[in-house]
Amino acid sequence: MQLDKRQQFSEIVLMIRESHYNAAKAINTELINLYWNVGQYISKQLASATWGDKTVEELAAFIQKEYPDVKGFNRRGLYRMKQFYETYTSMSFVSSSMTQIQNANKKPDKIVSSAMTQFAFQDVRDTILAKVSWTHHLALMSRIKTDEEREFYLQLSIKEKYTVKELERQINSGTFERVMIGNAKLSPIIREIHPDITNNFKDSYVLEFLGLPEPHDESDLQKGLIAKMRNFILELGKDFLFVGEEYRVQVGNSDFYIDLLFFHRGLQCLIAFELKADKFKPEHLGQLNFYLEALDRDVKKPNENPSIGVLLCKDKDTEVVEYALSRYLSPTMVSEYQTQLPDKKILQRKLHELFDK
Repeated sequence: MQLDKRQQFSEIVLMIRESHYNAAKAINTELINLYWNVGQYISKQLASATWGDKTVEELAAFIQKEYPDVKGFNRRGLYRMKQFYETYTSMSFVSSSMTQIQNANKKPDKIVSSAMTQFAFQDVRDTILAKVSWTHHLALMSRIKTDEEREFYLQLSIKEKYTVKELERQINSGTFERVMIGNAKLSPIIREIHPDITNNFKDSYVLEFLGLPEPHDESDLQKGLIAKMRNFILELGKDFLFVGEEYRVQVGNSDFYIDLLFFHRGLQCLIAFELKADKFKPEHLGQLNFYLEALDRDVKKPNENPSIGVLLCKDKDTEVVEYALSRYLSPTMVSEYQTQLPDKKILQRKLHELFDK
């Protein structure tokens, strides 16, 4: 096949893929809007004691009889729609962008039962609820207990385009707690240089996917991260673009090598990772600060922001880190890595301790 024809055919295939993607998105949007309004209707009927649990069962049986090919409207599914509505209805990030459509104002050609003319249908198609799938919402409703945490994972799923499996992994690894702790520990100098840095870094990184032996050294850690870069990017965030390993910077007549170098699309800056397979020591910061200076002088482009350094170590004493960074004027942070999924209860306790001080 001629090259120009192959390119033309490929463009047609791309159009088909885009059309299928847009169609799937439209279907999801309509389903989320439907489930919201069905949930709202059931919730209000039960709250007013007009209906009881038996009525919901009768509704499920009626739908099954009238529309046998429609899935998800059994008793369990209907109560999930009720839960969906009740979970999000009071949250400001939904209600502020939601519109109401009164049935009484609908055009005559719309099929609306006279018994429902006083029911206010709500349009959630333009809210963030419609930007993820129903399966995402089922995971969020079943796994998350607080509004703040649920909104966090919802926004994160949209930003990172997580699959449900990827979302489950983030919940299992305590991403919310680790990010909140990381936000609280950002130094003033980093916040000053990068005002939009909130929620972009974690206090600890979970690398259970590496299967590292114990003990291991920096070389094992670096090789593992390179081999599993897709998983590492998932843990870091998809705004991180990998630049290179053992990235060489030349200062004077000497060569120095940065363990891992990334570029962050959102912050528009280089991110240097220095790996330490042992406990944090204050002297580690000097080396990382030197790398940042070299990057900003010789590598950073004029339109980019100052580089950030992340010292990723096996363990750290929080008080030692606090002392080491207290007078440090470089945009650097110290994080630890874990080779197993963390105990969420421990993370939650740390988070409460941090904010209850």
